[in-house]
Amino acid sequence: MTYIRIEHEHAVELLNRVIKRVETAIIGKNREIQYVLTAMLGGGHTLLEDVPGTGKTMLVRAMASALDCSMGRIQFTSDVMPADVMGTSIYHPPTGEFTFRPGPVMSNFVLADEINRASPRTQSALLEAMEERRVTVDGTTYALPRPFFLLATQNPLQFEGTYRLPEAQLDRFMIKIGLGYPEPEQEVELLTRMQNRESSLASPPVMLAEEVVAMQREVRQVHVDAVIKQYLVSVAVATRSHSSVRLGVSPRGTLAWMVATQAFAYLRGRSYVIPDDVKEMAIPVLSHRIQLKSQNRTEGSWSQEQVIHEALSSVPIPVQLSAQGRGRRQ
Repeated sequence: MTYIRIEHEHAVELLNRVIKRVETAIIGKNREIQYVLTAMLGGGHTLLEDVPGTGKTMLVRAMASALDCSMGRIQFTSDVMPADVMGTSIYHPPTGEFTFRPGPVMSNFVLADEINRASPRTQSALLEAMEERRVTVDGTTYALPRPFFLLATQNPLQFEGTYRLPEAQLDRFMIKIGLGYPEPEQEVELLTRMQNRESSLASPPVMLAEEVVAMQREVRQVHVDAVIKQYLVSVAVATRSHSSVRLGVSPRGTLAWMVATQAFAYLRGRSYVIPDDVKEMAIPVLSHRIQLKSQNRTEGSWSQEQVIHEALSSVPIPVQLSAQGRGRRQ
């Protein structure tokens, strides 16, 4: 892939056009769309957890249609094998050679539908792709295309025929969000659009794959002041020592949180992170990384969100940043 450079102002303009495009299909979910874009810009993955019919799959399709990227879809069931996801080597008797036939994961944009229906073996096979951006099939390693973004869905209410996602795999998702039901007036608008068959899925893409990769490189240059880093770490440490928590935020989680704040600041048109970015990204990045003690989980006395809010409240908000950080609370 040829590396290009993209000006920040132009990037923000393109990202806003992507948001508007997706909003024509997913009504009233501007903040959730921003979160998905934040994960993409940060080079991370997103887990959508919500009840059926709230638009999880439509969000992925709309996002993919706005980007000039290849898309693969995996409809997980208990009998899906790693080869169905990664690909397999096919033997050709006339030549006596094996040819690699890529699976759906060898795409820029991958929809892993109902990922919790996959067996533990298949879920484990995804770890290499999510973390290292490569797959190994029959002893041969294949690099995934760039950009690579996995957006998985799962239904939190139906447990028959599902497998609980292990902590190691949950930790590979930068962001976990739900869409929730639309407001009544938004649902009326949805009915009107469907009646008129208004759809943007067939419209030309807004952004090229090369531009996405260029933005991901620029995100890593967004400045994070030393006091912001200390703020991130202090909150993460507070979750580990909370009396209701069995497993707090890991160092990998703290790193993902920092990258998410960089991506969110970039999306908002800034070249530096402010404390509000840290607080904005806390719940979507940290909630699925915190494991409560069994008694608190069963009694419902604490939730991951409550733990995060308490940890944020226990740490003073940075007010004095360096000149490079341009740190005013906004």
